[in-house]
Amino acid sequence: MSTKTPPDVPSPIEFREMTDAREWAETAEQRPGRSEILNRITQEATRLTGRGDRILELGSGPGFLAQRLLQRLPDAHYTALDFSRAMHELARARLEPWSAQVTFLERSFKSESWTEGLEPFQLVVTNQAVHELRHKRHAPKLHRQVLDVLAPEGSYLLSDHFNDPGGLENPELYMTRDEQMTALQDAGFASVERLAVAGTLVLHLAHKA
Repeated sequence: MSTKTPPDVPSPIEFREMTDAREWAETAEQRPGRSEILNRITQEATRLTGRGDRILELGSGPGFLAQRLLQRLPDAHYTALDFSRAMHELARARLEPWSAQVTFLERSFKSESWTEGLEPFQLVVTNQAVHELRHKRHAPKLHRQVLDVLAPEGSYLLSDHFNDPGGLENPELYMTRDEQMTALQDAGFASVERLAVAGTLVLHLAHKA
């Protein structure tokens, strides 16, 4: 008997529309745990990268994480990937002081070909974006694609909402903390470590061999 593939979960927000993008940006920084996680990502990125390293952010949105990282890593070559032109417009304004170092890439990481033409990165980061695949079954494939664009011994910092007690409730959209770790291990990363939990977010660090 065949098993039906579960449908993707519709998004309540249209991130391509400037009104929705701006409204999301105005409230995002107030969410529980977000500031702590962004601070930890920044701390780890500073430790993991060197002068002139290439950094890719998936689901870069209005540039909140990019701003923090570029303040600490002013020599980094930063690629901000997002499917929303509206989000890129907000990010361009925020990241104007580092415009010479930032490449804005309008692609969806749900696409089969989002990695096309990308040179290897020393670090890939993503915060509160993987669930925008709109079903957790898509996450392992994304992680394998990340592995493909990482340089040897590169690092992947991944933060997203979790579905354990105290987290968010939709078990189709959000993984448990253990499911997130298992998905990274199954994708082929050499090591996976849980770094922090804050609010409904969990942060993992994965390394490529």
